[in-house]
Amino acid sequence: MNTVYFIGIGGIGMSAIARYYKFKGYPVAGYDKTPSELTHALDKEGIDVHYKDDPDYIPKDIASTLIVYTPAIPSDLKELSYVMEHGYTVVKRSRMLGELAEGQACLAVAGTHGKTTTSTLLAHILETSPEGCSAFLGGISNNYGTNFLLNSNDVVVVEADEFDRSFLQLHPQIAAITAMDADHLDIYGDLEHVQQAYREFAGQVSDCLVAKYGLPLDPADFKARIYTYSTTDSRADFHAENLRLSSDGHYTFDLVHPDGVLRDIHVGTLGILNVENGIAAAAVALLHGTSEEAVREAIGTFKGVKRRMEEHVNEPGLTYIDDYAHHPAELAASISTIKE
Repeated sequence: MNTVYFIGIGGIGMSAIARYYKFKGYPVAGYDKTPSELTHALDKEGIDVHYKDDPDYIPKDIASTLIVYTPAIPSDLKELSYVMEHGYTVVKRSRMLGELAEGQACLAVAGTHGKTTTSTLLAHILETSPEGCSAFLGGISNNYGTNFLLNSNDVVVVEADEFDRSFLQLHPQIAAITAMDADHLDIYGDLEHVQQAYREFAGQVSDCLVAKYGLPLDPADFKARIYTYSTTDSRADFHAENLRLSSDGHYTFDLVHPDGVLRDIHVGTLGILNVENGIAAAAVALLHGTSEEAVREAIGTFKGVKRRMEEHVNEPGLTYIDDYAHHPAELAASISTIKE
């Protein structure tokens, strides 16, 4: 393989893999339907992106070209039809991500909402620690200005996406599940099939699974040890105590966990929703062996993810927040957080 060509390169998950191969020294190019801030960033990084569905752009050396595509593109796209008909090696994005994570200590975050912020915070916790990590994220980290981090060690943080059952390509060492609501019903049909896919994902976790308290997961069904987390429910293995809300909407709390209490964690992002995300990320990091001090520092310095409760202005009399929430459960969580 000499060249990697992406069909749908402007997608958040696709662009992270494209950046990985560019960093590794491969010629990388691809198609997307429309220009965006992300495709412009790829251009500046030396990745050739075009916006016309035209097979002439595809490298003609079939034997040495790897094609990566996303199922989000139409099946009748001319470029996709061309590579399928001409014998190229064609790999779906989820399979490619699974292969990149294979053989590494994979820490994954899944959930119908909360997974992007939680996985990005988890990556920040590891980056704050001496260990570091690689990361394939589903949003642009405001701390690093990218959805991709690379480290020479064998620890990788992955956002595990349920779309098209993509997360079933992953076999994490430790994983978190933040929510199992009805979503992507064009693929799953109903809530029961969504939840069944999440149970399949949970069954592929080898060591520890961190699940939001109350999710329909029976510990007897899985080889991984199940831990639960909650913002306030003391029955959960990881939960908050002594919650304090400051006038600017940021919380400070104590994290109760199986080995003790981590006190006075100040949350760098807004609202109770990000306390919950912080507990989930902290649980995965602590189970992985990250120090309490790295966890506390990182939650406090985390600047969030672009368009996820993103705080642009926060001063007396004026607050401006940009949020991407679109699923009903996400909307309810965001609106209640902002009201509080």
